[in-house]
Amino acid sequence: MLYYYKKIYSEAFMKIVILDAATLGDDLSFDGLRELGELTVHQTTAQEDVAERICDCDVVILNKLKLTLDILSSAKNLKLICETATGYDNIDLSAARKLGIAVCNVPGYSTASVVQVTLAMALSLATNLPDFEKNVSSGTYSEGNCANTLTPVFHELAGKTWGVVGYGNIGKGVADVARALGCKILVCRNHPDGSDECVDIDTLCKNSDIISIHTPLSDATRGLINAERIASMKQGVIIINVARGAVTDEKAIANAILDGKIGGFGCDVYSVEPFRKDHPFYALLGNPRVCLTPHMAWGSYESRVRCLNTVTDNIRAFYAVEKQNRVD
Repeated sequence: MLYYYKKIYSEAFMKIVILDAATLGDDLSFDGLRELGELTVHQTTAQEDVAERICDCDVVILNKLKLTLDILSSAKNLKLICETATGYDNIDLSAARKLGIAVCNVPGYSTASVVQVTLAMALSLATNLPDFEKNVSSGTYSEGNCANTLTPVFHELAGKTWGVVGYGNIGKGVADVARALGCKILVCRNHPDGSDECVDIDTLCKNSDIISIHTPLSDATRGLINAERIASMKQGVIIINVARGAVTDEKAIANAILDGKIGGFGCDVYSVEPFRKDHPFYALLGNPRVCLTPHMAWGSYESRVRCLNTVTDNIRAFYAVEKQNRVD
């Protein structure tokens, strides 16, 4: 196999194009990819420029840009698409199959990072931590004559019910940590296995004090957290979305926060990224009950290194005629 691997590389030097390197941060080395072929790195690419930039490459690496049938049909030399994420709903898989183009993703690389951010959001929202920090940093605490400040009121997570929507590696990791904090766990998943109390989405919404969302976006999950389900939730519920923006009805979420139904909302993902001034969440900026982050939960340094290393290994495996992380 090693001989065959070397033979492939000597006879067919690859052209590799990264379309949106900025999504990986500016502190990673691409030397491993340069060893595999002629590497072209674009920090960003407008959607309308994708076809031109991949027209003669063998391998394309991307994160968020869309690869449609028209774009893929014009890329005559393209053999492999490498998604720098676990989700790959931006790629027309049926078109890739039709054209004989392999597609790889990167599963599991960001689990620890997303679990950590999910818990950080939950703890911050449940404890009103920004308010207490502001009380001190603004000088209010120093100017007062009381040893402590206890408003706004906050509550312990111990004894609360934490609903986990989607029970892959990230959902399981969140459940483990929440359980360690003393929470009761409810799980909504496609295939119950008896490891936790599994319920349908409506039961989970009605009975949870905290709900975190970790499910992929699909026709079945689009708009899963909608106005009707929000109305059925407990007053003051905390919701955290680190999955995909469109899994929730974003307008319904915003309205429920402004109306006081949702007590805390943490979100790292949006139906349009970055969201603009016409997005429902723009009206929430500065709201003390909201923690909005710029799609960073996956991106610890360690997570990004794992991601890039796996992409490099996926390319090596493909050209060694091995299947690794293939989703086509």
